[in-house]
Amino acid sequence: MRPAAAPQILPAAPTPRILLVEDSETQALQLRLLLEASGFAVTRCATAEAALDELNRGLPDLVVADYHLPGMNGDELARQVRLSLRTRATPVLMLTQAEGRDLERQGLESGADAYVPKSADRDLLILRIRALLRERSGPAAADRGAPSFRRARILVIDASATFRTYLAALLSQEGHEVVTAGSPDEALAALEAPGAAVDCVTVDLLASGYDAVALCGRIAAIRSAAAPGAAAAGLHLVGIGSEAASSKDLLVRAFAAGVDDVVPKSADGQVLAIRVRTLVRRKLLEEDNRRVADEMRQHERAVERAQADAAASEAKAALAGALARANRDLEQTNQQLKDAQAQLVQAAKMASLGELVAGIAHEINNPLAFILAHQGTVERLIGEVAAQSDDAPEPTRRALAKAGDRVRSMRLGLTRIQDLVVNLRKFSRLDEGEMLSVEVEDAIDNVLALLQHKLGSRIAVERRFHGSREIHCTPALLNQVVMNVLGNAADAMPDGGTITIETALAGEADLIRICDTGPGVPEDLRQRIFEPFFTTKPIGAGTGLGLAIAYSVVQAHSGTIAVEPAPGGGACFVISIPRRDARAERT
Repeated sequence: MRPAAAPQILPAAPTPRILLVEDSETQALQLRLLLEASGFAVTRCATAEAALDELNRGLPDLVVADYHLPGMNGDELARQVRLSLRTRATPVLMLTQAEGRDLERQGLESGADAYVPKSADRDLLILRIRALLRERSGPAAADRGAPSFRRARILVIDASATFRTYLAALLSQEGHEVVTAGSPDEALAALEAPGAAVDCVTVDLLASGYDAVALCGRIAAIRSAAAPGAAAAGLHLVGIGSEAASSKDLLVRAFAAGVDDVVPKSADGQVLAIRVRTLVRRKLLEEDNRRVADEMRQHERAVERAQADAAASEAKAALAGALARANRDLEQTNQQLKDAQAQLVQAAKMASLGELVAGIAHEINNPLAFILAHQGTVERLIGEVAAQSDDAPEPTRRALAKAGDRVRSMRLGLTRIQDLVVNLRKFSRLDEGEMLSVEVEDAIDNVLALLQHKLGSRIAVERRFHGSREIHCTPALLNQVVMNVLGNAADAMPDGGTITIETALAGEADLIRICDTGPGVPEDLRQRIFEPFFTTKPIGAGTGLGLAIAYSVVQAHSGTIAVEPAPGGGACFVISIPRRDARAERT
């Protein structure tokens, strides 16, 4: 049996290193715990100056800096990071306590790669950090592990092995990487080798065995055809010749072929080294300028994207806010429509009930009048027969007396029915929308008569009429409003109690106070009891519209209705109606 292959162990990914620049000890501790719990290694500095010193010691993967710092601010720190060739590729995440487009614009334009408020969600902060680190995982991230300064690569072309060795040693002492070639084929192969970037080429212009000037022309052609950033792009050519042979004709042909400088072969080696060093420095600066320009363009595009994202976010937030307000307004309007519809339905029911009651009262009144008329006739005839029955037997006289008593008792019952019909007709008048002079005491007595079945003998009613005898209003004010308030007071006292009805004058208004000895209305419910459909009664025991309708009727009279604690406990409803002149109303 073949042994099982050992599992391949992959090298662990290096822990991303974050430099945290935060002066607040509390916030620094919170951020450190959050970052370390998310798998990052954190080094913390309290000031921007200390952060610059830390960057001199080593490059982190990411810098997280507070905008407001003692001394140098966070935007100046980002600017310093971007000015240094060594640190300009290190991403910077700016944090701030404040929020504002100007701060964000200033932070991003100073060189920060991202700008996040401290109030942002912590998960979003971690996601933003991981995104910045992921952007660094491309080709630009490989430069982070490379040396801060790149060594120049020099190609020495000389047919003499001795002189090639001398030049290689001389230029190597300058810190350059030197490659040598003894023939044009070797030189061209070195130039065209993949990944072999050559910064400078030295050519012996007096070489024997090949045309050195023609070789310079071929190298210059390769340089011209190379794309920006390619291995041969921007390389410099240095020609080396002797004093005797360095004639004007040779110089003209060399410079025409593309040579950038010519050094006599007999010159001091330091002269050649200085010339090469100057040309190489120029090429490295050009490369650095291109890299800086590319990074600036990328940064500008990132800033534009961030600003566009911020503008889009603001537009979405504004649209969402406007939509939320519109939805709230629509919900309120719908609720108002529902309430108005319910009140209209209730008003229609009350109007229909009033018509029904008026019709029933009218129908009852006709046979009642007939019965009352005949009851009077029967009572009179029985009285006449009784007066003429002195000689009648005793049982007959007792029967006549008993019949007279029963007929008189019937008259009391019929009279009470007649009073009830009159009260129903008064309560259900069809002209409730008209302003009339209403007798206060009569109207309240009618309401009490209709509620007698609910009041019974368990609830005592006290009347204290000290106000106007008449009130110019619609009958619904004293019928419906007073009935609803009295009905609620009776329901609040199932075990009995006392209701006090009082009228009074208060300046230019008429007051009606209805107080009870029930449990009262809690303070937090005193405003809600007038809302439609709000009720404290059990389900099925009330609709929650009685006091709402009463409130609407009082408002239609430009008056007020409020509830307050009664002097002896319980609730006291106070109805205030501005006094009107009936003659002024008619005119």
